[in-house]
Amino acid sequence: MNEAKDRRFMTLALSLGRRGMGRVWPNPAVGCVIVADGRIVGRGWTADGGRPHAETQALAQAGVSARGAVAYVTLEPCSHHGKSPPCAEALIAAGVERVVVAAGDPDPRVAGRGIAMLRSAGIMVETGVMEAEAVADHEGFLRRVTAGRPVVTLKLAASLDGRIATASGESQWITGPSARRIVHAMRARHDAVMLGGGTARADDPALTVRGLGIDLQPVRVVVSRHLDIPFNGQLARTAREVPLWICHGAGAAGTAAWEARGAVCLACDVADAQVEPRSVLQALGAQGLTRVFCEGGGGLAASLLSAGLVDELVMFSAGLMLGAEGIPMVGALGVEALAEAPRLQLAEVRDLGGDVMHRWVRG
Repeated sequence: MNEAKDRRFMTLALSLGRRGMGRVWPNPAVGCVIVADGRIVGRGWTADGGRPHAETQALAQAGVSARGAVAYVTLEPCSHHGKSPPCAEALIAAGVERVVVAAGDPDPRVAGRGIAMLRSAGIMVETGVMEAEAVADHEGFLRRVTAGRPVVTLKLAASLDGRIATASGESQWITGPSARRIVHAMRARHDAVMLGGGTARADDPALTVRGLGIDLQPVRVVVSRHLDIPFNGQLARTAREVPLWICHGAGAAGTAAWEARGAVCLACDVADAQVEPRSVLQALGAQGLTRVFCEGGGGLAASLLSAGLVDELVMFSAGLMLGAEGIPMVGALGVEALAEAPRLQLAEVRDLGGDVMHRWVRG
């Protein structure tokens, strides 16, 4: 065993796995590298829609060279029969000699069974190589399995004084083209893009990824208690071309009309006169989503922050001031003491040529 070599090949496997982010739900975005005599003979990552799995792709590329080789996998190989045979069986059949696994899979259908299956077949298995990095990459899948909800990235773009629009509602554009391009790239790496009904009414957004040439759009999610979003807006007009899901209060009128347009309507609990955010995320998790990119507005951002449901916050600050009369980026949080305020840890700061991006994560 060579720790430096294991880390080098696992780093490649992780980078391959990230290619599937936003494209493979409800499955995890796994990467796999197969190495024979120090040479890479197979590479793979989870295909669009979740099939074939990374191991299957890498083994197909390696062919007979997989016999006696080492397989590096970012998540424990599956051990159950689903839409395809177990990856653990495929690795055994291919004759690999050693499997290096970054992180275990808590799915009750796997949960150590994949590793046990490999070891029972006489294959040497190493675990925990770059585990922290793998857990970070697979956080959405792991959170859905263990807590029933996807991870949430909250994106905010505001002036230096924390305003997202002028008093009249003008907001395009507070940030520059570099920041907007990064936002589109972030959308593409998530399963869904989410916003509140107020923002849908005010901005009439398309919520699609543009300018990157991608062929698989994320699901668009709107949280609207009364389903009172524009029936003739961009979201409604494109509901059959790009998935549109609406999370609404139970008993809201108009679900049949939206479903006839091609939208999926998900009834959620209501608390304090708003759709309850935990209920929204549980509904999205039940549908298989693992990673959600929330783009506001202020009310939805506040409800997610207050409930402790923001796993990552990406803030874009532009070099202008809009004053107290501007629209704040976050709604009321009900904070009366500093100890009650949601706190995050700074993870990254980046200069975007006139704007600043700072990324924060849960403590």
